[in-house]
Amino acid sequence: MPDGNDIPTLRRILRDAKTVAMVGLSANWYRPSFFAAKYLIDHGYRVIPVTPAYEEVLGEACVPSVSELPAAPDVVDCFRRAEEIPAIAEQAVAIGAKVLWMQLGIVNEEAARIARDGGLEVVMDRCMKIEYARLFGGLNFVGVNTRVVSAKRPLHVPY
Repeated sequence: MPDGNDIPTLRRILRDAKTVAMVGLSANWYRPSFFAAKYLIDHGYRVIPVTPAYEEVLGEACVPSVSELPAAPDVVDCFRRAEEIPAIAEQAVAIGAKVLWMQLGIVNEEAARIARDGGLEVVMDRCMKIEYARLFGGLNFVGVNTRVVSAKRPLHVPY
């Protein structure tokens, strides 16, 4: 199964996903994970914080690890160092997640292999918030080159 870094695959993942387990979500407003989580929540996703550091983030109770989630999320979004991702991938496979998403700057082929072998789709070196804005509108309205050239609008309207 190839990495999900092509536009149609990213669109489908972002369109179909409803719950995101965000591993390493910080309660500090100035951290990228907090900003991404808030954006995703504002755009209709349920974000479950996976971190032992806090009791609650953005109104959701925190879960200490992926393996302790009460139900399988659609996406396990990793804001952790690359060397920590294989263990997270194993937990994502065990719980039955659909997608393992590694944030900008995170590439781990071992974790990708674990996830793919377990039936998960893999996205590496991408930010869910940025990809959502790029593919479903927002970034192009303020003059950012989203590298999406099409005469067709996506069928999915996020709002």
